[in-house]
Amino acid sequence: MAQDDLRINGPENAAATFLFAHGAGAPMDSGFMKRAAEGIAARGVRVVRFEFPYMARRRTEGRRGAPDREPVLRATWTGMVERFGGGARVAVGGKSLGGRIASMVADEVGARALVCFGYPFHPPGQPAKLRTKHLETLRTPALILQGTRDAFGQPDEVAGYGLSPAIRVHWIEDGDHSFKPPARSGRTEARNVDEAIALAADFLLSPRS
Repeated sequence: MAQDDLRINGPENAAATFLFAHGAGAPMDSGFMKRAAEGIAARGVRVVRFEFPYMARRRTEGRRGAPDREPVLRATWTGMVERFGGGARVAVGGKSLGGRIASMVADEVGARALVCFGYPFHPPGQPAKLRTKHLETLRTPALILQGTRDAFGQPDEVAGYGLSPAIRVHWIEDGDHSFKPPARSGRTEARNVDEAIALAADFLLSPRS
């Protein structure tokens, strides 16, 4: 049974446990987080969702507040890895902000793998304000799932970033930051999200040395 401050899906004896963090504006039980967690879990991964302190306060106090400062976000991540024992079975990742902070601690905690859904390479409209320096030397096997229309980083931009060879970027056709395509697209949001879920689960279950 899930603990009060977590949402847990998938088999307890799974080959991989995926610690899955939310983005800046939506909680761990948002529609996207719930769908992704349940979809990955259905493929045999144990998925654990949690919240950063600022989001947990929103839940208890009913007031919106800005995300915590980076040291708090990082400490929350390392604490979660310790809580679940670390080791070769524990992978990290998340949606947007959650994935970015996971990428900053992945090497430090010895994560099995890293999966990011919509990495915020830069703020929308500010392509020079990059959040990629640490990604140039990342050692943890990583999968970034990114919409081709994502305002936080598009194919022509990302191609020039010099990312670590440990990182694989998969482009979700016509997707925005949450993989939603425009109405004129021949694709659907459901198809794009399902594609991301399947790729994430396969990556998390891939053998790791």
